[in-house]
Amino acid sequence: MAGMGRSSRAGRGTDKARTDKARTDKGRTAAEPQSAVTGPGGRTHAQGALTRPVDSGLAELRPDRDRSAAWSLLIDGAPQSMVDLADPTHLGFEYQRRLGHLIDLVAPPGRPVTVLHLGGGALTLARYVAATRPRSRQQVAEIDTALTELVRTELPLERGWQIKVRGADARSVLERTPEGTVDLVIADVFSGARVPAHCTTVEFTALAARALAPGGWYAVNIADGSALSFARSQIATLGAVFPELCLVADPAVLRGKRFGNLILAAAHTSLPIAELSRKVASDAALGRVEHGRALADFAAGAAPATDVTAAPSPAPPPEVFR
Repeated sequence: MAGMGRSSRAGRGTDKARTDKARTDKGRTAAEPQSAVTGPGGRTHAQGALTRPVDSGLAELRPDRDRSAAWSLLIDGAPQSMVDLADPTHLGFEYQRRLGHLIDLVAPPGRPVTVLHLGGGALTLARYVAATRPRSRQQVAEIDTALTELVRTELPLERGWQIKVRGADARSVLERTPEGTVDLVIADVFSGARVPAHCTTVEFTALAARALAPGGWYAVNIADGSALSFARSQIATLGAVFPELCLVADPAVLRGKRFGNLILAAAHTSLPIAELSRKVASDAALGRVEHGRALADFAAGAAPATDVTAAPSPAPPPEVFR
């Protein structure tokens, strides 16, 4: 997951964009059940920061200065996400909060759902689902098994959460997901700081659509800037499979003024645009929801990506990581 989103401490339009998460996505097939480490506890601030090599680089757990049980996860110095062991409903970065809004709206409040997370990192969103929708069943595809082990050990999951993590490539997990079994697929897959080409295509999107149960949604986190050519292509790609689409992003990102995250949501049934817009408007970080004709006009002329034509998302400019 690579997030250029701002933390919850940010005021509207005041923070410099930053990358929250960068991960290497390379082939691995071993399945790993999550039951090895569960329960309360975990690393305390008194123990201080921790650095450790993982498959994708040097991981750092850094205590959050504002929340006494919260930790930021960084890879090679790039902020990825925040986990608050005392409050798993806290989503510290704006792109995760926007995905959280979709989690809130995919079913009536509190109803258990089945979620497939493509990309796991610190398992922030899986924790959020487990806390807000008890008895939900979740599977996570996270290729960096060393990172998963670090997270399980230092930031353990609560006992009873039904979360299984597979140390495998996101597309390979998606290919093996039974048809019509998932209420929400969240694709948050990055290699380094870029979405890998094989996870950006019509074929990949069709696999996600196949996995969805009736009424299910597909949500995607991407990053782009400047001319937004990649974002426009991804809108066309999802539109080649799903009839209903929307996009959530900072207006500055949509104007090409800064590099940042864009969240796409797609479904075969109507999306709750009004409710989503209200949630986005209530956030501390400025955001806008585009859909319908405005979204079609935004992506006009863009071609869908296929397994033959796809390229990774653009690399963020160097200043994003500072």
